[in-house]
Amino acid sequence: MTQTPAFDKPKVELHVHLDGAIKPETILYYGKKRGVTLPADTVEELQEIIGMDEPLSLPGFLTKFNYYMPAIVGCREAIKRIAYEFVEMKAKEGMVYVEVRYSPHLLANFKVKPIPWNQAEGDLTPDEVVQLVNQGLQEGERDFGVKMRSILCCMRHEPNWSPEVVELCKKYQQQTVVGIDLAGDETIQGSSHFPGHLKAYEEAVRSGIHRTVHAGEAGSAEMVKEAVDMLKAERIGHGYHTVEDEALYSRLRERNMHFEVCPWSSYLTGSWNPDTEHAVVRFKNDRANYSLNTDDPLIFKSTIDTDYQMTKRDMGFTEEEFKRLNINAAKSSFLPEDEKKELLDLLYKAYGMTPSASAGQQL
Repeated sequence: MTQTPAFDKPKVELHVHLDGAIKPETILYYGKKRGVTLPADTVEELQEIIGMDEPLSLPGFLTKFNYYMPAIVGCREAIKRIAYEFVEMKAKEGMVYVEVRYSPHLLANFKVKPIPWNQAEGDLTPDEVVQLVNQGLQEGERDFGVKMRSILCCMRHEPNWSPEVVELCKKYQQQTVVGIDLAGDETIQGSSHFPGHLKAYEEAVRSGIHRTVHAGEAGSAEMVKEAVDMLKAERIGHGYHTVEDEALYSRLRERNMHFEVCPWSSYLTGSWNPDTEHAVVRFKNDRANYSLNTDDPLIFKSTIDTDYQMTKRDMGFTEEEFKRLNINAAKSSFLPEDEKKELLDLLYKAYGMTPSASAGQQL
C-alpha cells in the first residue's frame, strides 16, 4: 500500500550528495561491467549492507561509501549516468529545484600523487568529472523538468584539493555550478587549521562564489562559528549544535542564516540524540530560516518524504510550515536573482499564495 505523501506540493532541496544518491542497480551494473568486487550481487543484499536502519557514528556512516564507490569512481559513463538518474529520482519526489553536491576529486578517483599528477588508467581529472556531471544534470533537466544546479565539495581531510575546487567553481559557474562546500568528518579538526580551505573560501568570496559549509553536525557550535566568521558561509549544512550557543544562534537568526537540515540523516548518523528535542523543532518554533533535505538517501534508505513524514508525525510540522520552509529554501538558494524569482513565483502559484501574502511567512 502506497503511503500518502506528507507534503505533495512542489519542493526545493538544497543539501543532497550525488555519491549518496545512486541507484543500487547502477552500482551493480558498473561493478559487473568494470570487474569491481562488491559486497553483494542483488539489489536487496546491497541495500542491506550499504543501508542503515539504526544510528551509527558519523565516521562509521562515512565508511559506507567504501563498499560501493569503487564501482563508480573514475568511470566517465558511470559518472554521467548517476547525475542523469539523480534528476529522474528527484522528479519522482516532486522536486522543482535541487542543488546537488559532490567532490570532483573523489569521483575522479583522485589520489595524492607527485605533481604533475599523472592519471592512472581509467582515472579522470576533477575537471572532467565536473563536465560529466554537468552533462548528466543538464540532460536530466531537459528530460524530467527539474531545475538542477550543483555545489562542489572541498574535503576536510584533503585541504590540498580545495584551491582546485574553487577554480572549478569559477570555471563552470555558467554550467550548473552555483557554490562551494566543505564536507567530510568534522571530528578531524577545525577548518581554521587547514590553510588550503581558508584560502579557497577567501578566493570564493573574491570571485562571487556562493558558500556553504558542513558544520555543527557532529561538531560543536564552535565549528559553526568558524564556518560563518572565517569561511564566510552563507548557509550551514546541518548546524544542529548551533542552538547550544545562544549568542551565536541569536546572531545567525538576525542574519537570516539558512540551515540545511537533514532530520532522518541526523538520527542515523548519531548527530541528534532522540531523547532530546531536535534542533529543527527550535528552528520551527523560532520561525528560523531552514530547509528539509535527504543528505544521502541511498545509505539512509530514504526519499524526501521520509524527512517530511518524520517531522510531521513526530515534531508537529504542518502543511503551512512545509510551505514556509520551501519558500525559505528557494529564497536561500544560490540561484541568480532573476532565476530565484521565477522559482519563487512557481512555488507561490502552486501553494495558492501571493508574494505579498507570503511576507508574513518569512523572518
